[in-house]
Amino acid sequence: MATPQEILIADRYAVRVAQPQQEFGGGLPCFAARDSHSGDTALIAIQVRRDAPARARPLQTLVHGIEGLLTPLAHGIAPAPRGEAGYFVICPAPPGPPLAGRLHPWPEAALIAFALRPIALALEKLAGHNLTHRAIRPNNVFQGQPGQPLVLGAAWAAPPAMHQPALFEPPYSAMCHPAGRGDGSIADDVYALGVLLLTLALGRLPLPDLDEAGVLRRKLELGSLAALIGDERLSPLISDLLRGMLAEDPEHRPTPALLLDPAVARSRRVAARPPRHAQRALAVGGVGVSDARTLAYALAIEPEQGITALRSGTVVGWLRRGVGDAALATHIDDVVRHRMSDAVTDEGHPDAAMLMLAIAVIDPLAPLCWRGVALWPDGLGPLLAAAGDPALARSLEEMIATEAVASWAMLRTERCDLAVLRLEARQNRAWLATRGPAGGLPRLAYLLNPLLPCASALLAGRWVNRLTELPTAIEAAIVANPNTAPLDAHLVAFIAARGDSRVESETNAMTGATQNGLALSELRLLTQLQVRYYPRPLPALAAWIAGAAGPIVALWCNRPRRQELTEQLKALAPAGQLLPILALLEDPAGRSADAAGARAAAAELNRVEAALAGIAASAAERRRAATRLGQEIAAGVGLLALATMLALAVVG
Repeated sequence: MATPQEILIADRYAVRVAQPQQEFGGGLPCFAARDSHSGDTALIAIQVRRDAPARARPLQTLVHGIEGLLTPLAHGIAPAPRGEAGYFVICPAPPGPPLAGRLHPWPEAALIAFALRPIALALEKLAGHNLTHRAIRPNNVFQGQPGQPLVLGAAWAAPPAMHQPALFEPPYSAMCHPAGRGDGSIADDVYALGVLLLTLALGRLPLPDLDEAGVLRRKLELGSLAALIGDERLSPLISDLLRGMLAEDPEHRPTPALLLDPAVARSRRVAARPPRHAQRALAVGGVGVSDARTLAYALAIEPEQGITALRSGTVVGWLRRGVGDAALATHIDDVVRHRMSDAVTDEGHPDAAMLMLAIAVIDPLAPLCWRGVALWPDGLGPLLAAAGDPALARSLEEMIATEAVASWAMLRTERCDLAVLRLEARQNRAWLATRGPAGGLPRLAYLLNPLLPCASALLAGRWVNRLTELPTAIEAAIVANPNTAPLDAHLVAFIAARGDSRVESETNAMTGATQNGLALSELRLLTQLQVRYYPRPLPALAAWIAGAAGPIVALWCNRPRRQELTEQLKALAPAGQLLPILALLEDPAGRSADAAGARAAAAELNRVEAALAGIAASAAERRRAATRLGQEIAAGVGLLALATMLALAVVG
């Protein structure tokens, strides 16, 4: 049974933040967990970072366990170590410590029986679900006792391959932003398994004296197999297996199913054409290159110098004369000429597009490279979530606005689904272009990351990634600070991304937050939230609305009606129901009558003003008539007085 203080994930699992289990998290914060139903304590809870959302598809798909893999049991919100809101993925505890802390040379038989076969079997089952692992590294692979099969650690609490060292990633993935590596393919897991086998065979990590950039550069220059093995002596079987598993082209690597029979996998060899090397290196920025693949990498990490080298013809000349690849040089020349001829393009970023396309032509294995940022298209969502740097956000916004993914995919149709990527690029651009607070990069980030929590500062650190949790979070924020407005741009974008079509139409109708008070569109949206996702009282929110509804009340013309509305709002607020408040303020019949009364009053006012104007216009004529009349009366009175005097004189 759960204690009263425990908050259970999925109404079952309690996170014990007082018992950290750091060695079990593969480098991520990890804690002990307990099953309140069965009492099982052989569980771990891996903490998720706010800007690095958990992987939604594996969490939804892996509902049944896979032997040799720590599959997720549940995920949800629970208090973190400092009492703040946290998000955790619950998994079974590993059978023992990770390999990273006890590396030693393994014999060939043990490598095959306890490392290759069990991990290949787990990868084969993952591939059957159309999923990848992307976190095979020594600190995330576990073994209970010597002579027992290895177990892959959890890989669900962070974007795929985000925490992978360059040593365990193919070069085309290692060069990407860590958050933008994407799910990749099961061949990438085969590559990481190959590096793990080499590590266990040697009893240490290869290339220990090189940093991440050095490892990547070494792989690009020599090829992964030569770079990692060097002069090391390995058994013929392991050497043959690694030759296939560390192939540069993922299509040349054996499948997990094939690795279950090492003899068959060993015999599968695919010839790869060695790269052409130039006798004289070409300098791009601070990088010296001697082959086409390293050239593509240098152009990617030195974009400004790369654009200059392309525009000046230096790259084309070096490829033609130095490398001796006239066909590639001609293709690059065509790309550069086409982009340079577009003085004004619809994209608005011809240089960045030219560089991206040139890299894709030079190295078909390379990821999409835009203004120094490398990523795979399926890594765009996590990269948007992690894009706290304004410069990175601007680059991604440019890339999405130009539909760069579609242009990049057109050059590698044999390695991707062009129709799908083009559709996704078009849809992403449409979401980005949505006007008002319901569009832009925030909405796109929430759409592409179903488990990304709302980043609004109004929520004061609360973890909200579903609309069912949002009304109570807004209520709590207003209780904590009654002057807090219930909506901002991040909240509107979050609601638009998570809501249904009716809610989306309400958010799209908004043009921005009201500076003073509440707009009717905001009230409609808040009402939809309560009615659809939390049909329970929200008294603090209702009271705030009653106090901030001045601009809406002011739309009524009848002064007594405005006073009446204000009193009615105060009476409705304690009930905490927004629908009656919306009905009171929206009231189409009442507004129609108010408008009719306003028109009648205006007509009467116009009549009175016309009469007054007529009176004012005839004032001068009336004055002249009065003067004449006064003069005539005065003359008559004078004549009458004279006649009277004459009559009296005659009589007298």
